[in-house]
Amino acid sequence: MISTSTAAEVARGVSRLLIQEGYSPILEFTLPNGRRLDVAAIGPSGDMLGVEIKVALADLRGDGKWPEYLDYCDLFYFAIPPDFPPEHVPAETGLIVADRYGGAIVKPAQVQTLHASRRKAVTISFAKVAAERLSAILDTIAETSSPNLVIPNAQ
Repeated sequence: MISTSTAAEVARGVSRLLIQEGYSPILEFTLPNGRRLDVAAIGPSGDMLGVEIKVALADLRGDGKWPEYLDYCDLFYFAIPPDFPPEHVPAETGLIVADRYGGAIVKPAQVQTLHASRRKAVTISFAKVAAERLSAILDTIAETSSPNLVIPNAQ
């Protein structure tokens, strides 16, 4: 879960940047290995992009799990706010600097190609998560505009 207001602002800026770059992002996407990306996005050619947001140096230094994301991404980035010291971000990853208004790719990620079966599994999971989140939002809108509306199986 994106835990601070600064992290939420970075997530918003990253999402806006990725949309400008032709990607379709979602926040907090769980990979098949159980790890959760802060931002995941599918590109125009079906490529999978992952972003881990770091807003505190201690959090970055203590994060030993990020290499486990790489097997599920064609491109992997760390995203940091503008005042974060970029020299601490691992050299083998891409780097995005973002705030609430947008972001910039400061260092491109190294491209790796996912195996076709893994790409299919991740893409289907991504599509299901996105569709379920949209459905939940539409239920909320319907409930707000029609307070007496009964939605079957609503939780």
